[in-house]
Amino acid sequence: MTTRKEFLRQAIALAGLSFTGMSFLARDEKEMEVFPVFDLHAHPGNFFMKGTDTYPGDEGVAKTIADMQSGHVSGVFLSMVMDRPLLKRTETGIVPTGMFSKGEGWKEYKRQVATLNDLFSRNSISPAKQIQDLIQALEKNQTAGFLSCEGGDFLEAADQLEEVYADGIRSIQLVHYAPNPLGDLQTHEALHNGLSPLGKEVVRKMNALGMVIDVAHASYKTVQDVADLTQAPIILSHSILKMEADRPIGARAISLEHAKLIAQTGGVIGAWPSGFNKSFEEYVENILRLVEVVGIEHVGIGTDMDSNFKPVLDTYRQIPGLASALRSRGLSQEEVKKIMIDNTARVLRSVLKA
Repeated sequence: MTTRKEFLRQAIALAGLSFTGMSFLARDEKEMEVFPVFDLHAHPGNFFMKGTDTYPGDEGVAKTIADMQSGHVSGVFLSMVMDRPLLKRTETGIVPTGMFSKGEGWKEYKRQVATLNDLFSRNSISPAKQIQDLIQALEKNQTAGFLSCEGGDFLEAADQLEEVYADGIRSIQLVHYAPNPLGDLQTHEALHNGLSPLGKEVVRKMNALGMVIDVAHASYKTVQDVADLTQAPIILSHSILKMEADRPIGARAISLEHAKLIAQTGGVIGAWPSGFNKSFEEYVENILRLVEVVGIEHVGIGTDMDSNFKPVLDTYRQIPGLASALRSRGLSQEEVKKIMIDNTARVLRSVLKA
């Protein structure tokens, strides 16, 4: 069996850092197989709802962050939801109610940034901006929290990204559920025939600044446009391959061709444990399907914690079990570690500026 210390040695070596002289906090005195994980998409405790009547309270945020330790979560994209005021939850799903007026999206963005900064001050999670921050989190047995935005609805000009970057945001998911000025999405009729002119400016600017482009929720044509334009690997933070057409939230699943677009950029798809999967076991099978289609180097984990639809993985305490399940299905230690953290760390090292 491989010890936690050895896995951390390997994870740190990924970034070209020497292991010599580093100290680690052991979680267990016994030698055991442990896989640090990076979650490509999460909303701990639905923090983005703070300040609204439906916010469940700070206790949920604290509990999920504490669970990250039990799940060996070394890194996570903490995702704000930029179109939150524009969405309505119904019995059949999430429905957009409109688009932002000038300045409204930016105001919501700033509100959620303040919420995230408060989250960092109150909980044991470290703000992260560079690959070095992930390495340090691995060293100290902590969780590095990288800030991300779900939906570029708040952007009215690409130049705003300068301030967004200065705020610490390191990834933007271009679209979500509400139609926006950047591009088309999976769950709404096309408005731009893929990326809009502003969307193309945003992609170029994000490349220049060193920000990770996330194409979750984007239509095939939008993803195709991003893949053709980007000069850096992209991610699709949370999705799964299509199956039967009548699957719950099947509109959010992707085709084989869609998945291959991400891999062609050198990027990573976060396997999504939503209620699209009938069980935890089927989720494991669907991760392996992704591996078969795009290759082991292009699959990661995107939990959508705690905003997922009927998730089959609903706590970070299940992550060690997920790693064990993948091992039991014949993946090697190296292959499981690629899915859990190495593939995402490779993308971050490639995209983020030092």
